[in-house]
Amino acid sequence: MNRARKTLLEKLFAEHGQALVRFVARIVRNTEDAEDIAQHAYLRLQKLSDEKELENPRAYLYQIANNLAVDQLRRGKLHSEYVSQQMPAEGETVTDDHADHQSPERVLAARQQLQSIYEAMDSLPLKCRQAFLLHRTRGLSYTEIAQEMDTSVSSVEKYILQALKACRRRVDND
Repeated sequence: MNRARKTLLEKLFAEHGQALVRFVARIVRNTEDAEDIAQHAYLRLQKLSDEKELENPRAYLYQIANNLAVDQLRRGKLHSEYVSQQMPAEGETVTDDHADHQSPERVLAARQQLQSIYEAMDSLPLKCRQAFLLHRTRGLSYTEIAQEMDTSVSSVEKYILQALKACRRRVDND
C-alpha cells in the first residue's frame, strides 16, 4: 500500500472511526458487531486499487459499512427463522416419555443422540466442520470465523447451516 493511501485511511479512521461505529451500532444494535463491521469496512476500502477512483472516500466508507450491516441483519434473520422452524411452536409440547430427565433410558438416549451428532460432524467437509466448531466451541461470531478461515461471512453462514442440517438429519434418522 502506498503512503498516500495509508495516510488517507489513517485520516478517515482518526476522523470518523467512532462515528462510523455509532452509525453501524444504530443499525445492528450491538456495539461489538458494529466494531467488527466498521473494521471490515475499512479493510474493504483498503482493497481498492486506485485512490483516485474515490471522489468521496468518507461516503464510500459509510456505504460499505451500511451494506455490511444490512447483510449481517439479513443473515441473522435467516438464521433465526431457520432455528425457529426447528423449535416447537408456542403451546406445542415436546413429547418426553421420561419425566425423570436423569433416568438411565434418558441418559442412554442422550448419549446415542450425541454419538449421532459426532458422526454427522465427521461426515462434513473440513471447512464446514471447522466453521461450526469455531462457532459452537469458541463462540466466535460469523465475522470472526470468516477472518480466521480467510473466507466470506456468507460462506461461513452456509457452512454452519449445512452442519446444523446434517446434525438434524442424523438425529432424526436415528
